[in-house]
Amino acid sequence: MNGRNGSFNGHYGIQQDGRLRIPLQPASSSDQPWVGRALPRKEDQALLSGRARFIDDLAPVPGLKHAAILRSPHPHARIRGIDAARALALPGVVGVVTGAELARMVGPIPSVVRAPVPYFPFAIDRARHVGEPVAVVVADTRYIAEDACELVDVDYEPLPAAASIAAALAPDAPLLHEKAGSNAINPRSFRYGDPERAFAEADEVVALDYTYPRYASTPMETFGVVAQFEQAPDRFTVWSNFQGPFVLQPLMAGALKVPGNRLRLITPPASGGSFGIKQAVLSYIVLMAAVSRALGVPVKWIEDRAEHLAAASAAGDRSGKVAAAFRRDGELIGLRFENFANMGAYLRPPEPASVYRMHAACNGAYAVKNIAVENTLVLTNQTPVGLNRGYGGPQFYFALERTMDIAARRLGIDPAELRRRNFIPADAFPYHAPAGSILDAGDYAKALDELLRLADYDGLKRKRDAARRAGRLFGIGFSAGTEPSGSNMAYVSLAQTAEERGKTDPKSGANASAVVSIDPSGSVTVRLDSTPNGQGHATVAAQIVADRLGLKPDDIDVVTEIDTLTSNWSIASGNYSNRFAAIVVDAVAQTADKVAHAIRLIAADVLEAPPDKIELKDGYVKVADGSNRGMPLRRIASRAHWNPNGLPSDVSAGIYESTVLSPPTLASPDTEDRVPSAVTYGFVIDLVAVEIERATGVIRIDKYVSVHDVGRQINPLIVEGQVHGGFAHGLGAALMEELAYDARGNFLAGTFADYLCPTAMEVPPVTIGHVETPSPRNTFGAKGMGDGSSMLTPAAIANAVADALGRDDIVLPLTLRRVWELANSVEPTMRRKETPDRPELAPGGLRGEGEVTISAPPAEVWRRLFDPNELAAMVPGCERLEQTGPDRYSADVTIGVAAIRGLYRAEIELKDKQEPVSVRLVGKASGALGFGSGEAIVQFVPKGNATRLTYIYRAEIGGKVAAVGQRMLGTVTRVLIAGFFRALERRVAPRAARAMPRWRAMLRALLRRDPR
Repeated sequence: MNGRNGSFNGHYGIQQDGRLRIPLQPASSSDQPWVGRALPRKEDQALLSGRARFIDDLAPVPGLKHAAILRSPHPHARIRGIDAARALALPGVVGVVTGAELARMVGPIPSVVRAPVPYFPFAIDRARHVGEPVAVVVADTRYIAEDACELVDVDYEPLPAAASIAAALAPDAPLLHEKAGSNAINPRSFRYGDPERAFAEADEVVALDYTYPRYASTPMETFGVVAQFEQAPDRFTVWSNFQGPFVLQPLMAGALKVPGNRLRLITPPASGGSFGIKQAVLSYIVLMAAVSRALGVPVKWIEDRAEHLAAASAAGDRSGKVAAAFRRDGELIGLRFENFANMGAYLRPPEPASVYRMHAACNGAYAVKNIAVENTLVLTNQTPVGLNRGYGGPQFYFALERTMDIAARRLGIDPAELRRRNFIPADAFPYHAPAGSILDAGDYAKALDELLRLADYDGLKRKRDAARRAGRLFGIGFSAGTEPSGSNMAYVSLAQTAEERGKTDPKSGANASAVVSIDPSGSVTVRLDSTPNGQGHATVAAQIVADRLGLKPDDIDVVTEIDTLTSNWSIASGNYSNRFAAIVVDAVAQTADKVAHAIRLIAADVLEAPPDKIELKDGYVKVADGSNRGMPLRRIASRAHWNPNGLPSDVSAGIYESTVLSPPTLASPDTEDRVPSAVTYGFVIDLVAVEIERATGVIRIDKYVSVHDVGRQINPLIVEGQVHGGFAHGLGAALMEELAYDARGNFLAGTFADYLCPTAMEVPPVTIGHVETPSPRNTFGAKGMGDGSSMLTPAAIANAVADALGRDDIVLPLTLRRVWELANSVEPTMRRKETPDRPELAPGGLRGEGEVTISAPPAEVWRRLFDPNELAAMVPGCERLEQTGPDRYSADVTIGVAAIRGLYRAEIELKDKQEPVSVRLVGKASGALGFGSGEAIVQFVPKGNATRLTYIYRAEIGGKVAAVGQRMLGTVTRVLIAGFFRALERRVAPRAARAMPRWRAMLRALLRRDPR
């Protein structure tokens, strides 16, 4: 895409042979380097024509069987027993493996946090979140496996759940892990400078209580695993769209109880996006490898979208407090953070990395020296968290940048000017941050100037003033921050104290590797260790190698998949933390230089010229002496293979070079908890202007401008694409995305009908600007990028909305209802209390009320209600009903919700009888699609020879049906309950019931409901 207007740079089309035409090299002088050009991606030919091979396209071993996972519908439940007999009897089923069986062959996956919170990728005796694997069914086809899952009978004992940070920290909260003694673990305190003195001397202290929601990046492709166990010796081969970091490979091998060289990981040629989340497939690598071992067959599992939303991973939600100490002139002299981070039900590696990725740069872009940080990890009955675009950055910058905008208003200083006064000065780089980061290069004030110019800031302020005079809601928001790239693997160990770190081997660095080879035909191949998920690594690597070998990028074949048996990799390999442009490009460049040097030595011998006079250009090797002597590069390269004994003494046979490097700045944490956590630090500053429609809560983005300093742009087209993609992710987090749970821990956002993501229609234009301060940390002066917009956009939009509304209690996501309530000063909707003159129901759940008039006296209506045959006819979808005790019944009921239909086993009880005045109906049901419970209070009011039957109800629904049908559950519940009482009317007074058309009766019942 071409920068700011989003148009394509080049002409895409279909050739006569049906192939997609993508111009890879625009016509230009061969003297112009390929690095720096906005080249369309090499990868797009296969991707856009449907020829790319993803994990689901692979069937690498014969006899492959297919797995389906039976997952817990409960947020917290004890597993009392599992009966797989019915599933095993289904033709085509190979086997069923339970968590208890797997636990005999798999150990826990260890964590850097030394706490008694073992993590297995399956439930053993207790399920701790909705979607946790309980059993795995393997069959000849996925369809049979899915059907068999519904035949596995699990005896659950539901337990109270801690479904949020607040609930988990409550004094009476249920413990997720009893041996831990608390749901709050690993409290860590940090002090840099003298924060206590800074706050004591401050002229103004600005404090903010904040929360940040849980959401996910939802890549187009979900997880996938193909696992094969082989014996003699025991070893696993696993194909998976695992993106790394490969630091987890030894942890997986340890859990599977094999040496690391016997867990072979192979990634597919293409991966349909990740944004960090595919590191969480490590759980399913271990799970499916163990299942393959247990059943003795190779196993394939491809995650469906409902599984992905419910149980893959998430960006962790947080709550906490930020306080900022200012002098009267706006100088920021102290910061204090108190963070409570929701880890979900377990500490899944590499957590708690999301809490500590931004820690070493917790000053943000500001020259503040005094900082205090308190971090607490909180365990809840939710899915474990993990890598997600920005990884800890969105949460950190929401807290910090909201505080900066609040401070600007409090101090009476323009928010742009307040930031300018506190930015790290351009002449202070490289800047040693208080917590250990060494910020490599920047000119933040210059970037701010460019932002204000592109936005026409003065014009926007005049527009805001005019809108407010007219009574409209118009606001402007800023956010600014550094973007760390190329993580030091050691930063996660900040979760340990210095004393604890001293008892283990030191950790540091972030190495990268690359291989460049030329075969006997002269063809060039590059192998990367960066496992890209669509960022264009192959294109950039080809540009780098083409410059050094005098070729075109289209001449270079780049292999991006990794095979841990044959690839040049280490634990820092993988695709995370923008490491490609910060580190990997250097490995590629150095390796290409080694190849170029070998070519020059061979050519110097052949052409009888000094090596420093040999030029590689346009596919030829020439002597740069005006003689025009030379030959094609492929002929020179072939000599290394065909004539090894005729090579110069300092050239090895064949041309195969590799490089492994680690930036020297990435040291281990010191005893004061300081660590240089990344190689490079880009800079991003955003401005957004919004107008809010008071009547609807609609937020209209009037203008969005984003200025980036990514150092030198190796490929500006790819940079632009990353900015647009990060902005879309940040926009979704700000306005609509939330992995929602109810108060009992039931997951409520299991489809894209409930988990709303921005589409092209919702993403507004964004004006992108660039300021370049080259990094000294690599050959090209490049800084990694790709996360910045996802980190800063939520804070910028929240600040703009706060400015428009004139209030600080801004909570994301800014949904229509939430914004409408804020814009109209309406308190969040509360449940209406039951009136004193009628019985009350327990709080919470789906609630409603209704009434129906039946042409029969109360005594007759009462008799019919307590007749089992009549009751069976009245329950919607009832296939069987039998009486199990006085006023107790069991039934099989088929119910359909949101295009899914399932059989439920229900228990119904009639209690608190006051004949013929009132009765309480209590019921619960469970099935493969979920579970539910509820109660209704029914009152019989005489009305002449008829009965006015009134009812109020409350229903709790969980499991898959709640996750995938949340938007419809209220309506479906009302229809089912209204249908029950209309059926009672038809049974008691069939003629009267026929007198009113069914559609009118149903409509009347629905219109009389309580919409709470």
